[in-house]
Parts: sequence; structure tokens; C-alpha cells
Amino acid sequence: MSPEPSLFVLAEEVRAALHDHRPIVALESTVIAHGLPYPKNLTVAREMEALIREEGVVPATIALAEGRIHVGLGEELLERLARADHVDKVSLRNIGIVLARRRLGATTVAGTMWVAARVGIRVFATGGTGGVHKGGIDVSADLPALAHLPVAVVSAGVKSLLDVRATREWLETHGVPILGVGTEELPGFYTRTTGLPVDERVEDAADAARLVAAHWRAGLRTGVLVTLPLEEEDALTPEEMERALRRAEDEAAAGGITGPQVTPYVLAAMARLTEGRSVRANLTLLRQNARFAARLARHLAEEAITPPPE
Repeated sequence: MSPEPSLFVLAEEVRAALHDHRPIVALESTVIAHGLPYPKNLTVAREMEALIREEGVVPATIALAEGRIHVGLGEELLERLARADHVDKVSLRNIGIVLARRRLGATTVAGTMWVAARVGIRVFATGGTGGVHKGGIDVSADLPALAHLPVAVVSAGVKSLLDVRATREWLETHGVPILGVGTEELPGFYTRTTGLPVDERVEDAADAARLVAAHWRAGLRTGVLVTLPLEEEDALTPEEMERALRRAEDEAAAGGITGPQVTPYVLAAMARLTEGRSVRANLTLLRQNARFAARLARHLAEEAITPPPE
């Protein structure tokens, strides 16, 4: 089914690339609106788009504004997202709400995947994916999105403050393959390893594209999680990460922080406790994932693979 034309606003370069079957990489906008302070958020957003273009691929940052879904953002909308005092965080449950209220919305992993799948973009670059929170009750919408939307998601693994083992099991149960680029272990976002296996090691973007293509050729309609670890000099050690995470979680509990506020609070506390190393790691992985996703998209375009029809 083609997307409703009055709902989706495609940048001209995105529209042309879709028409010509040229590679495109989707980018979320929560990293702009909620992940980093101004002006660093705007700088990183532009850098990620530039890295993708350097690979001969079209970037498509996604956001909601004035009751429409924008795929590929101009400078004005990027600036609004970067500077606004309030931007809705848009996941699957509230896409319709934000559209109906004509509010400014930044898409999460799940929201970005849904838009990408609707318009025909097959590759998405992000920092880290959500998952099962400790305690097992709170499950990120990123997981069912991966289980139901045929998009290859390039990330540095599952975010470190989650229950990574439970998240790994959830993805396995729901048929989402996990690939490790140059690694047999699932990366842990800030850390290179988690001690948990990926489903298959791949050596580069061409190798990853072959496996993604085979998955969709077989008629499977799930996403594929392609994980890319940080280099050793950029990553935290598991011990550093665990110490900072425990202290950050203790501070959140002592301060009565609950619900959706826990994750941003803990991430900010970890930045302080690691003297900025976690922030530098986050910026590095965003850039490396954007470049790798562009290469993956280019190889998938050469394979001429599209996900199977509904």
C-alpha cells in the first residue's frame, strides 16, 4: 500500500531517490529534540546527514509538524526541533494524536521505523535500541516494531540501562535476527560486549546486506537488528559502565524519579559520573552507525531487494 500523499511530506531528494530506487537511510529526530542540548544536537544531526551523503546515499530525517509526517527535513524544521522548549516524543501509540493536534513531534526508533516502512525506506540508523526494562513489565515499543516492520536497524546494541538478556530473548522469540559487525557478541551501547551472542557475525556492510536480503527473500517480514560495537578507545569498560549505572539508578530512586523520566535522568547522571565519556561514546556511535547504515543501504540497493508484500 502506498502512503497517503496528503499525510507524508517527502523532501525532493527523498522522493527522487525512492522513484529511482536509490539508497536512502532513515534517521530519527528524538536525538535532536531530546537526546542532546542545543547547539550540539543540531551539529550532530547535520554531521550524520553529511556522513550518509559522503557514501552517495540520501539521508531522510523524520519528524511530525503541522499535522503531517516529514521525511527529509529542511534547515527550518531541523532548527525548530533543536531549539523548541517542548517537542512530543512520537512512538507508535501517539502518532495519530500528535498529527491530529498538529504538534511538533520527534520520532523514536519505533516511530521512525513505522514511517520508513510506510514510504519504502529499508535502512535506519540510530544510536541504541530500547528493550525490556529491569523488572520485565515495561517493554519498549522498539521491540514490537522490530518484530513487525521490515526495516534493517543499525545500532550499537541495546541501551545499557535495560535488561539486555531479557531483550535478547524477546527478539529471539519474535523472530528478529541480530547481526554483529565484526563481533560474535551483542554490543552494549556504551560497552563493546554484553556476554550475549548475536545470531551471526558479519564482516562488513556487503556481508550484512547479503544476510538481510536473504531474510526478506525468504518471505520473512520482521526487521533485522544490525549491531556495530564501538572501538575500544571509545567504549566504556563493563566495570565502568556498571558502576556508573548503579549510582545513577540509586540517585533516581532516591529522588523519586519514575516512569518515562527514568531513562533521561539516568543517562544525564551517567554523563556526569563518567566525566562526559558516556556522551562522547554516544556521539561516536551515532556517527559510525550513520556511515555503516549508508553502506548497508547502498549494498541492498545493488541487491535490488525489497521486503515481501503484505
